[in-house]
Amino acid sequence: MKKFIYVIVFFSFFDLFTQLPVMSTFAESLGASAFITGLAVGMYSLSNTFGNIISGFLTDRRGPYKILIAGLFTTGLALLLYTFADAPIMLLVVRFIHGLVAGLIVPAAFTFLANETEQEKRGKSSAISGAFVGIAAITGPAFSGILASRTSVPFVFNITAACMLVLAFLSIFILKSTQIKKDSSTSAHVPIRAFFKNAGTLKAFIGAFFLMFSQGAIAYLLPLKVQDLGFDSRLSGTLMSTFGIVAVLVFLLPTNRIFDRVKPIKTLALGISLMGLSQLLISQADSNTLLYIAMACYGFGFAFLFPSLNSLLIDSTTVDVRGKAYGYFYAFFSLGVVVGSSLLGWLSLGITGGFIFTGILLLCFACVTLLDRKTTLA
Repeated sequence: MKKFIYVIVFFSFFDLFTQLPVMSTFAESLGASAFITGLAVGMYSLSNTFGNIISGFLTDRRGPYKILIAGLFTTGLALLLYTFADAPIMLLVVRFIHGLVAGLIVPAAFTFLANETEQEKRGKSSAISGAFVGIAAITGPAFSGILASRTSVPFVFNITAACMLVLAFLSIFILKSTQIKKDSSTSAHVPIRAFFKNAGTLKAFIGAFFLMFSQGAIAYLLPLKVQDLGFDSRLSGTLMSTFGIVAVLVFLLPTNRIFDRVKPIKTLALGISLMGLSQLLISQADSNTLLYIAMACYGFGFAFLFPSLNSLLIDSTTVDVRGKAYGYFYAFFSLGVVVGSSLLGWLSLGITGGFIFTGILLLCFACVTLLDRKTTLA
């Protein structure tokens, strides 16, 4: 069952990463202005934030089984709508629907994994799920970029839609026997503010935000840095692959045992520190060798951070409220992407200044996380 959930996690993030290289050009091909193009790119993350939160509440009330199937079915149908997007306004509508329903999948899937994983193995399980995210990050952009150039963007999304619908049908039979019966009479009621007063969940939320804030900064600034140094734009792709490959290796090799042996707050601080240092290193890099070293460091940081955040969230919650916790967790993921790129563009810090600003911000958060004062929500 857990292996099947890992497959769902992969395709959920594969859906996200296939959008990155093609969405802006697709919007422009429909006659969208620069503003509408940017809005179309960001619309998915915006509505995805609401979808994550809704998924969290419904998962705790109905259980992850029904929400996961609903998310897979509706996401598959939403992806088919891109075929009918023949104008910028229609594209914005489709992007909103796609982001909203896709937001149902990930919190439910990770709640499923957390509830089915033994406490002493939650770190390794989080690392393996992170590996599938990393593989999606490597294969998704390459798949859509190559296939879209030979066919069309809607065709790419139709293939992903078919995968989602097949997974939805398979989920009905594979996951039904493992669903948790929810008893509304005994379900714990925890107010929203409790998640933000709890040190463990709060650090997990903020960590998720800064992880994707850093990703947004990399996506926005790294291509500009590569161009500024006079290298071919293909270097940006290989640098991103370097980060992904390093992260996946840490996730899958015996190194993943560290996440069950060391407190997640410590590996969290290490991971965010490495990501911060890599940003500072990129800001000063003047050769492709240094850029590769910096992105390898970034990959190690990402690999330590992602499982630590999941472990921290599991340790700080109980089954009754874990769905809501994951809903907010991935909402902060979505917000981080949007804020990371847009804030740096608004501040006009330049390439070097943007990397330095992000690096210092991440290092400051690493210091704050070590002020550990954790309780458990019940």
